[in-house]
Amino acid sequence: MRFTRAAVVATAAALTFGLTACAGEDAGSSGDTGGSTKTFAAGSTMEKLNKAQAIKVGTKFDQPGFGLKGLSGKPEGFDVEVAKIIVKELGIPADKIEFVETPSKIREDAIVNNNVDFVVATYTINDKRKERIAFAGPYYEAGQNILVKADEATITGPDAFKAGDKKVCSVTGSTPAENIKTYVKDVATQVVLFDTYDKCITALDGGQVNAVTTDNVILLGYIAKNEGKYKLAGDNFTKEPYGIGVKIDDKDFRTFINDTLEKAYADGSWKKAWDDTAGKFGAELGTAPAVNRY
Repeated sequence: MRFTRAAVVATAAALTFGLTACAGEDAGSSGDTGGSTKTFAAGSTMEKLNKAQAIKVGTKFDQPGFGLKGLSGKPEGFDVEVAKIIVKELGIPADKIEFVETPSKIREDAIVNNNVDFVVATYTINDKRKERIAFAGPYYEAGQNILVKADEATITGPDAFKAGDKKVCSVTGSTPAENIKTYVKDVATQVVLFDTYDKCITALDGGQVNAVTTDNVILLGYIAKNEGKYKLAGDNFTKEPYGIGVKIDDKDFRTFINDTLEKAYADGSWKKAWDDTAGKFGAELGTAPAVNRY
């Protein structure tokens, strides 16, 4: 078969175009997933997840600004965006994430029982939890505060509960629930616990409790969603470093997440995640916390 010079040139151009197009498609796919062609140490959690191209992340579904299940049917917030940053670095597309509702009281169980691959859920780092799981981070430092109705004048801080005549609500298994117990006269009658903060807000609205306590950024979310209805009662009275929960013996995965967080601090994606979510409620991000590589 004979080919003219023009035909040969045309064919070569077509082949070049085709190869360029394929390369472009691969690059686009890599950009969307954080790099699906990434390689990780054999047998590592990172390698297993990358090969599976699927991941389960524990978060909360009831916390405005951090993890709230909205009209889309998917959770939205700062914790969700931090999780996406980590998943992208694993080379997994965001649409391959299965977000699993993980309230405070079951977070450690979800990790230990392999129900999730990691947890990002306003998860305060403390020594008791480290007995069962490990933490990467912290990636944010919050502070406990108290939410009351806008017309409440007698509660101005945690000391208001020492008289014994006021009830405060928090969530089972949470650090704020344990902290507030040190300020009340009678834990059995004054501290009301539910599995979600939404139920605490309902109890406050119905007059069953006088206040709700948890971290300031979570409470600011409820205030922003209900303009003029609630307020904070005083200043923050604790420091709550939020970490990312992983299995206790998976040091390599913890190191990978810490590396990813530091990269996100440097490239601006961590700040963007905040500005697009919890930052809209008026809370300050502050400086990036130093990760604890224990």
